[in-house]
Amino acid sequence: MIDVEDLIALVRNYNPRTNADLIRQAYLYGRKMHTGQLRHSGEEYFTHPVAVAAILTEQMLDDATIITALLHDTIEDTKSTFAEVAELFGEEIAELVDGVTKLTNLQLSSSEAKQAENFRKLLIAMSKDLRVILVKLADRLHNMRTIKSLPQEKQIRKARETMDIFAPLAGRMGMQWMREELEDLSFRVLNPEGRSSIIRRFITLQRETGDVVHRITADIRLELEKAGIEADVFGRAKKPYSVWRKMQEKNLAFSRLSDIYGFRVITGSEADCYRVLGVIHQRWRAVPGRFKDYISQPKSNGYRSIHTTVSGRDGKRVEVQIRTRQMNEVAEAGVAAHWSYRDGIRAQNPFAVDPAKWITTLTERFAADDDHDEFLENVKLEMYSDQVFCFTPKGDVIQLPRGATPLDYAYAIHTRIGNSCVSAKVDGIRVPLWTRLKNGQSIEIITAEGQRPQASWIDIVVTGRAKAAIRRSLREEDKGRFVKLGQELARLAFEHVGKKATDKALRTAARTLGLIDETELLARLGSAELTARRVVETLYPELASTASIDEVDAKRPVVGLDPNQPFRRANCCQPVPGERIVGITYRGQGVIVHSIDCPALAEFEEQPERWVDLHWTAGRHAAVHTVSLNMTISNDAGVLGRLCTLIGEQKANISDLHFVDRKPDYYRLIVEVDLRDVEHLHTVMTALEAESDVAQLERYRDLSRKP
Repeated sequence: MIDVEDLIALVRNYNPRTNADLIRQAYLYGRKMHTGQLRHSGEEYFTHPVAVAAILTEQMLDDATIITALLHDTIEDTKSTFAEVAELFGEEIAELVDGVTKLTNLQLSSSEAKQAENFRKLLIAMSKDLRVILVKLADRLHNMRTIKSLPQEKQIRKARETMDIFAPLAGRMGMQWMREELEDLSFRVLNPEGRSSIIRRFITLQRETGDVVHRITADIRLELEKAGIEADVFGRAKKPYSVWRKMQEKNLAFSRLSDIYGFRVITGSEADCYRVLGVIHQRWRAVPGRFKDYISQPKSNGYRSIHTTVSGRDGKRVEVQIRTRQMNEVAEAGVAAHWSYRDGIRAQNPFAVDPAKWITTLTERFAADDDHDEFLENVKLEMYSDQVFCFTPKGDVIQLPRGATPLDYAYAIHTRIGNSCVSAKVDGIRVPLWTRLKNGQSIEIITAEGQRPQASWIDIVVTGRAKAAIRRSLREEDKGRFVKLGQELARLAFEHVGKKATDKALRTAARTLGLIDETELLARLGSAELTARRVVETLYPELASTASIDEVDAKRPVVGLDPNQPFRRANCCQPVPGERIVGITYRGQGVIVHSIDCPALAEFEEQPERWVDLHWTAGRHAAVHTVSLNMTISNDAGVLGRLCTLIGEQKANISDLHFVDRKPDYYRLIVEVDLRDVEHLHTVMTALEAESDVAQLERYRDLSRKP
């Protein structure tokens, strides 16, 4: 573990005016709070916050960010409180630590509806202070560097979340080095064989051709010396995951890949960047279509550089990036460059983007988007897409994702322009609205009064902003007529299965389908975006015919146990087929099966020898898995009988029932129901929630019950 004085020395290297006493105080406080806590590897837990702080010193960040890194787990994992951190270190640091704690608790790899809501919270936290996500990214980077000590299943879950969310986010923020390392560390877990094969091929290639990187670097330096240009030249083979992705995207074997080497030229001025470009294109043949000038057309995160691909030695393609030293600082740190220090003062880098403006451009278009699927689609398009740069007739630059059309361009300018668009001109020539735009084109949109978005436009546009605006317009147009038609369709569909389309039933169906409310559901029914059959099946799937599925032996529903090894489900979490599970061995009791998110598992984290990797047998399980439901119902005649009948209609059996609380108007009771699997549980709960006499319903888990 890095000593406190060594950490302070790392900060002093770029900020001699650092508040060393405050960092020292935070170090000692964090170490005290984490006393007795260990990581999965057996190391003292405080080694992790210190390592996160050290990673952030590489970005030359301010004292508040470094101290936040040292304290980022104190509020969540120790007796420390927000008030105590604020009193000792100030309100700013307390807010940052609290922000990191909230991010840590977000389940970003959960179900789509919940994932969309958590993405919203992620963006809100970023908008308050982007340093929160900088600490979180450094936290994830260190966790990925030390991931080998985790159980295999946890490694895979963390690596997938990192690959899907944190690596693209680092890239979107301009921290390309972090994105590449996060991707490669995830690749090592998710596809170790694929990564090893890439590395073996690199070794073979180097043995056959020698050190290509060294030779090409020397060639570039020689040409620059001849031209009298002072510059630093660096070269490297691309990361294994980057090579693997190219192989998958282009469906090519390794031997047919060309640009697997990358080179960077760092100059003293912008003018020298273009001089270097001229020297390289004179010496080597440029590859058509592989030139990008991000100096004259910077990315939204402040990234500036010239990219060109040329045919080098033996016809091998190599990519060359050319930028100034200041541009390189932003390219390395991305949006984080705003907080960088140099010689004790905030670095005044003219290319560092204002984080507040950057995050506003990322979040403003999602504010009114209530549809979970649309929001998730929008934010992922923003995070993952490469960009093209087009010009307005006045010469302003509009940034769009690759594959964008004139319609995307129109909606990027203003929703009103997009809704009234009838045609477009690209470089003065009229083109169809589905034309894919290219870098440097000038776009003119032609509008007309009375024009409205058409349903076919959804398939033409690629940006989340355009898709959301078109869908919203289509739904709002004639919405009243669609709602009336939807009411009639719902009434007929529910009567067909002997049910009533009450407001509560429709509201429950809307929530289950991820819609705003029952009015939105009826509008989609009337517009044929949603079928009445699907709405009914959402609430009462047991009324639909089911295909025959192989029955699972009720005595052996779990895979991963030794023959005749005794086992039973944990009383605390009552896992059912379809949920992810793990086994814990008990002397004399065999294996107790817990759901993977059961809080009771925390006490076994330091006893990996007791964990057993399990999963449910595929097929149709018998309805023998008891689950407790906590219900609050109206105290009216016949209510309990109707609800018991409803549970029976879902092919579920009530094995026990007892009252917890009796009031003049309501009863609270625990009902134990025997179920097949998690789908069956969802069916029963959805059917009960749709009943107007059920005031509250939740799955009851009693952690005080012994496993």
